Amino acid sequence: MAAQAAPGMANKGPSYGLSREVQSKIDKKYDPELEERLTEWIMAQCGAGVGRPEAGKTGFQVWLKDGSVLSELINSLYNAGERPIKKIQNSGMAFKQMEQVSQFLQAAEKYGVVKTDIFQTVDLWEGKDMAAVQRTLMALGCLAVTKSDGHYKGDPSWFHKKAQENRRDFSDDQLKEGKSVIGLQMGTNKGASQAGMTGYGRPRQIIN
Repeated sequence: MAAQAAPGMANKGPSYGLSREVQSKIDKKYDPELEERLTEWIMAQCGAGVGRPEAGKTGFQVWLKDGSVLSELINSLYNAGERPIKKIQNSGMAFKQMEQVSQFLQAAEKYGVVKTDIFQTVDLWEGKDMAAVQRTLMALGCLAVTKSDGHYKGDPSWFHKKAQENRRDFSDDQLKEGKSVIGLQMGTNKGASQAGMTGYGRPRQIIN
């Protein structure tokens, strides 16, 4: 038993070391210049009432942590009667703060931010990955500029417009070619699945 326990403990050591290494790499992805740009945008978008965070990653995290500023931000991108977060509260209770952050994330996804660009609640609330938080806000800003629906406030040059025209051109130019490639892939996949089914079927017949 003791001999078995030792390798288990040895395995735990490197995993903790790896976690620290991964965290260090994540921290390095955080962009102080992007922090300034996002701060300026959020203040322009929401008004002076949201205040200004202390400079630095920790200050930025504390500013956004309870979800109220994020909720103000997503609501500011909608008309008054269409705002996705009906009640914004400044609560000191952890579960209320995380719930509000979660509401923002759901609203951001509905707005059009793709899932791969959306951070996890713990990334912000525990400060696990503030670079992911920046990525979500950057994606939201790009969408807001692209929509050009009058709700975006601030300097339009802060964010790149998403290339909707490029996507449309791509589908027009290569639609036929894409269809033929998909057709070939489907044919190949069908053949593979049929072969797989007969391959799996034979052993079952032998066993029976």
